[in-house]
Amino acid sequence: MPQICFEQNDGSSVTVEANAGQTLMHEALRHGIVGIIGECGGSCMCATCHIHLKDPEKFGLGGISEMEEAMLELEGEDITPHSRLACQIEITPQLDGLIVTVASTGD
Repeated sequence: MPQICFEQNDGSSVTVEANAGQTLMHEALRHGIVGIIGECGGSCMCATCHIHLKDPEKFGLGGISEMEEAMLELEGEDITPHSRLACQIEITPQLDGLIVTVASTGD
């Protein structure tokens, strides 16, 4: 099982064993990661699973879809070049060691 590290803006982090074939959003919800809400259930219709990827190229996580980019622009805050929606990233064994930061909610 790939291990994924979810970092919070306060510096805390949680590393989880994730199930390949699931999305980062589903695994974050399964493990109770604070800040990942997944309001739309993973259909790319909100930005409540906004994350920032660390070293996306290292893990082969390049391009963002037009739909995902549009949703981030419409709904998201704290947008960076490494912003993604966790619901759009399927977990594979190659993601073992991936570090993501949960985006600021603006609270």
